[in-house]
Amino acid sequence: MFGRAAADMLGLSDIGSVIKPENYDKVDSDDYVLHEEGEKIFFLIKSKTDEYCFTNFALIHLDGTSAMSKKRMLKRFDYKTNQISHVNLETAGTIDMDVEIKFTMGEISYSIDVAKKFIEELKDLYKSLVKIAAIQHENEQFFGYAENSLKIAASTVNRSVAAATLDEQFRAVNQYAFEWLKESHETFVRKDYGEVYEKFIKN
Repeated sequence: MFGRAAADMLGLSDIGSVIKPENYDKVDSDDYVLHEEGEKIFFLIKSKTDEYCFTNFALIHLDGTSAMSKKRMLKRFDYKTNQISHVNLETAGTIDMDVEIKFTMGEISYSIDVAKKFIEELKDLYKSLVKIAAIQHENEQFFGYAENSLKIAASTVNRSVAAATLDEQFRAVNQYAFEWLKESHETFVRKDYGEVYEKFIKN
């Protein structure tokens, strides 16, 4: 668990810090990572109240209401069910103390303040999220194409089937449709984005 001494040592405040990989096992988020399923932390931002843990499967957000409260709300957003969009990086001006990474995960919009000394690390996260968003968008289109092609094929079969063989053909088409959609879902609804993070994250 991430104690007060460790937080002080890393200089954490309400402005987030990027945690180094060797300290991932000291943060609270690590307790909720599905290590048993091959889930791995690739990027982690921590302030006194919040943790934003980016894994190959999901964003894990430990939401703290205040620095004085020990209560935390755990939120998990899996990439396979939550699309990333509107990714932006706001760099710091001359007198600014922080930079800001902004993005939408599913229906939730995030704006995370991070100390400006971590700008190079945030650039890597920015590129990772932009790439994941692009892959998700493209795969959503391809999955839609797969569904439409199945509907067209089913409609064609229905018009050409004789009444005597309708029941037999219906069973065959139904089974084929199930297998087609299952295969398309496995192909275009991606769960693991570890390769993306490995390509862009340099910390």
